[in-house]
Amino acid sequence: MLRLRRPVEARAIIDNPPFVTLREMAREGQNTEYGSVNHLTRIRNRSAKQTYIVEDGVRLGIDQQGISLAKAQVIASEVHEYLRGRTLIRLDRQMGRHPDFSLHCRFYVTAEYARIPLQWHNMLFDPVDRGAEPDLVSIQIPEWPERVIFCDPPAGITYILGSDYFGECKKSFLRKAMYLAKKRGFLGFHAGSKELKVRDRHTVAKKVGFILFGLSGTGKTTLTMHDHGLSGAEGVAIRQDDVLIMNPAGYCYGTENGFYIKTEGLDASQCVLYRAALSPNAIFENVCVDDRGRLVFDNCALTANGRGVILRSDVSGTDGRIDLDKAHRIIFITRHDDVVPPLARLNAEQAAAYFMLGESTETSAGDPAKEGEPKREVGTNPFIIGPESEEGNRLLEILNANPDIECYLLNTGSVGKHKGDSGMNITRRRFGSPDDRDRPRQHQVGLRS
Repeated sequence: MLRLRRPVEARAIIDNPPFVTLREMAREGQNTEYGSVNHLTRIRNRSAKQTYIVEDGVRLGIDQQGISLAKAQVIASEVHEYLRGRTLIRLDRQMGRHPDFSLHCRFYVTAEYARIPLQWHNMLFDPVDRGAEPDLVSIQIPEWPERVIFCDPPAGITYILGSDYFGECKKSFLRKAMYLAKKRGFLGFHAGSKELKVRDRHTVAKKVGFILFGLSGTGKTTLTMHDHGLSGAEGVAIRQDDVLIMNPAGYCYGTENGFYIKTEGLDASQCVLYRAALSPNAIFENVCVDDRGRLVFDNCALTANGRGVILRSDVSGTDGRIDLDKAHRIIFITRHDDVVPPLARLNAEQAAAYFMLGESTETSAGDPAKEGEPKREVGTNPFIIGPESEEGNRLLEILNANPDIECYLLNTGSVGKHKGDSGMNITRRRFGSPDDRDRPRQHQVGLRS
């Protein structure tokens, strides 16, 4: 037995059911007119206040809560005793596709909650060998009487108890993956990635790799999925939306096959995301569906944190790759309503400092009770394990070693807002939406090199 990881014994284990079987098992969902499905959950956002890191042998950062190994072992023993009388679903998936960073992930959940592995199936890839020993394990028991999530990083295991929110499953593996990446000399980022093929000032087409940081709800996914109105010899290849791993040379390893989108306010103006969301392959959580089966994205009566899992294959602008050969531009997205400019160039030291500040505002995806309040999150990444300073210093090392990487601060909030004046709202249109293709190129963020 390795710390908290031990063999899982149950009354019965449904071993790696295919997607069609998982969908049949999750039949309680609402069918939409598009052929997709929407599920309602009891918990509708991450339980950050109930999330802990087993601190024995792991240095914690200032924003991380610790739980002793002894206490975690007591709870884990109770969980495994409980599982002996339950029927479980076991699902094995692969995170990443590059030989230098690829992880075998194994997930267990009580069978009544088949909708959770149904979504997770579409987030990752088929494993090379399902029978091999996994690198990472998560066990989710939504019906547990107490809500508590704890991760034992050296053992590569997370217990998710008392929450039926899919985001806990997804993030549990990504959190552990970023910890492993740091141990290998890489750096995990809560960021999206894309490659733009654009003409430079000499009209020569060149490929420029972008990564975009941002807390959930600040526009990271929207901008990652944006096509910027590029066509013909120019274009966009969307790679990742949530987490990527960067090596010291600036190469970015992708992690996931699906995209986990926030649906609040989604409409046809976000054409790439919107079309993918209307695919029959989409799987939603806590989105309003009317009596005719229509998805009502602008109705937040259930929650402002409605979510959807969409397939890469349904997202126009994706190609067969999830990796980025080089991050040439790093964009830090914030959402402010005061003196922060729409766009500002940062040198390496400023970029590392802003990475450490991680300034933005709270959204419904984090703490709904504090939505709209100022927030600081190192690296806009609430899933860091270990001292946050390690992350900032490693980023600075990478930037100093790669002077061709340019960094920018991007504000998706507004400028000049104060009492009696709403200021100027910074919208997608101001940064070159497809409706503005006739505007000068300099209005399109990051397309000039």
